[in-house]
Amino acid sequence: MSESSVEAVAELASAATGVAGNWRKVTGIAGAAIGVIAAGAAAGVAIERMTVGRSMRERARLALDSTGPYGSLRGMPGTAVADDGTELYYEVDDIEPEVAVTPKRRRLFGRKAPAPVTVVFSHGYCLNQDSWHFQRAALRGVVRTVHWDQRSHGRSARGVAQLEDDMPLTIDQLGRDLKAVLDAAVPEGPIVLVGHSMGGMTVMALADQYPDLIRDQVVATAFVGTSAGRLGEVNFGLPVAGVNAVRRVLPGVLKALGQQAALVERGRRATADLFAGIIKRYSFASRDVDPAVARFAERMIEGTPIDVVAEFYPAFTDHDKTAALTHFKDLPVLVLAGIGDLVTPSEHSEAIADQLPDAELVLVPDAGHLVMLEHPEVVTDRLADLLTRAGAVPAGATVSGYGSTSSTARRG
Repeated sequence: MSESSVEAVAELASAATGVAGNWRKVTGIAGAAIGVIAAGAAAGVAIERMTVGRSMRERARLALDSTGPYGSLRGMPGTAVADDGTELYYEVDDIEPEVAVTPKRRRLFGRKAPAPVTVVFSHGYCLNQDSWHFQRAALRGVVRTVHWDQRSHGRSARGVAQLEDDMPLTIDQLGRDLKAVLDAAVPEGPIVLVGHSMGGMTVMALADQYPDLIRDQVVATAFVGTSAGRLGEVNFGLPVAGVNAVRRVLPGVLKALGQQAALVERGRRATADLFAGIIKRYSFASRDVDPAVARFAERMIEGTPIDVVAEFYPAFTDHDKTAALTHFKDLPVLVLAGIGDLVTPSEHSEAIADQLPDAELVLVPDAGHLVMLEHPEVVTDRLADLLTRAGAVPAGATVSGYGSTSSTARRG
């Protein structure tokens, strides 16, 4: 980071402390700081602006929005109620009764076979349940699945404790939210938990607070691009001095921006090209990502209000669920990450695997944070293998390789 960039961040820290009296200055400098963080992405956007007209870019985005199938899958809707009264939206993709019982389970239990295995997908920060689009498409008709939107994301309601009582958002709260969804959507039968990024942290928080549920009902778990802690040490691909300066002021800046959500949202729309570049840099590592997939990720992230972004961010610094991983030691576990992940670096997945020596560790080359969208066939393949090992699907079941071919993953 250059000297002038560090000075900009320092000025931002000073301005953030006096936000009430000088909002225009804060918003202006906040934009500058975001530009510092996204310098590489911004450079690419600048080159694009020199060669492609703004109206053409807007038409391209509209065309991708209207024709892209991503995020179009829907299931049977349901609502769970969290312990603070927040309504949590979920969808169930069910299967035919004759498909619900695998030959293995029929041999074990005869005609009175118990409820089928349900795979429950938890999404990450600033995303929604549609981020699992490829895996959802591949598993339809093969296994019962539940997809839900975390509080304040997607179709779920804003967190009551945060909106009405000004309570800080915690990862433990998300674990309790997941428990409410399980109680409503999976009242009986074995469960496979799948979590990406914040969703993986949610799964860990569930285990920390409800170890008996993990022991009695969970038959397998997948942690995708997530972390058990020490997120305060992540540098997001920036120089150490620069990221330390940004880290000190970012919570205050986000809070200030969240208090002026309407103004900031207008600013986000006006700088859509810049933010598209930032999103692409921190979501993907491949150079040849399908533009429709990149635009799909952009829409999900754009759809998360700035005050929700601010509300959730501080919880990650406090997140430490390493001890909770012990509850998964006797289960089949998949730990998967993109080697180019700048948000939850693959070293964090390796640390999880170190705590779970029997887990399958898969590190995907040429993949970033949204590995399930960037290389869906790798994630789906390893997830299908996990489900087979857990007895959730028969060994001969056909799981569609939904998605484009990519580099072969390296398995640890």
